[in-house]
Amino acid sequence: MRTKALLLTAALSAAGVATSMAQVYSVNAVGYVNTEIKPGFNLVSNPLTATDNSIANLFKGVPADTAVYKYTSTGFKIASYDGDVQAFTPADAAALTVVPGEGVFVKNPTTAPFTITFVGEVSQNTGATPLSHSIPKGLSIQSSQVPQAGTATDLGLVGAADDTIYQFDSTAQNYKIYSYDGDVGAWSPTLVPLKVGEAFFFKSTLGGTWTRSFTVNTQ
Repeated sequence: MRTKALLLTAALSAAGVATSMAQVYSVNAVGYVNTEIKPGFNLVSNPLTATDNSIANLFKGVPADTAVYKYTSTGFKIASYDGDVQAFTPADAAALTVVPGEGVFVKNPTTAPFTITFVGEVSQNTGATPLSHSIPKGLSIQSSQVPQAGTATDLGLVGAADDTIYQFDSTAQNYKIYSYDGDVGAWSPTLVPLKVGEAFFFKSTLGGTWTRSFTVNTQ
């Protein structure tokens, strides 16, 4: 019941995001990121582009009963790790992809943290064309397309009046909420930096595009 209530709050009340502690171990175009998954809920991003970005591949080898929740326009799609067959089920949820710029809830059913290692390419500009991905109007899970820490503003997200960020604290299992004040052009309260591999819920009043100019050699 507590699980259902927490997710329902995140989806319907727009109060949610989970967390991850992560560290980048490579500044090359190809690298890996270790993300700690604490007991309970975490909201994480896949900060690198793998050859296979499916839930089944990205989260393989996790403890039995670990669940990955991908938020869609119709609600959450849930993939659970079956320890007996060592695979995520059902197959349609396991096949869902998580690419840089997106995020998912990960529920750690154990009493100890575990680590997920993401391996892949760092997203970069295509020539002079910056990175970008769309932000739908309303509620969605968002994250930086590049493996860097910083506030959402530092990472290139531009707010609009009445936009809201819901950042989840995986230790406390609750949310920090930030609103964009269009009159002063700033978030209130002051944004807390996102960790590498951390995603957040974003409620957009207008929808739009998150654009970021990034190349490994100049950052």
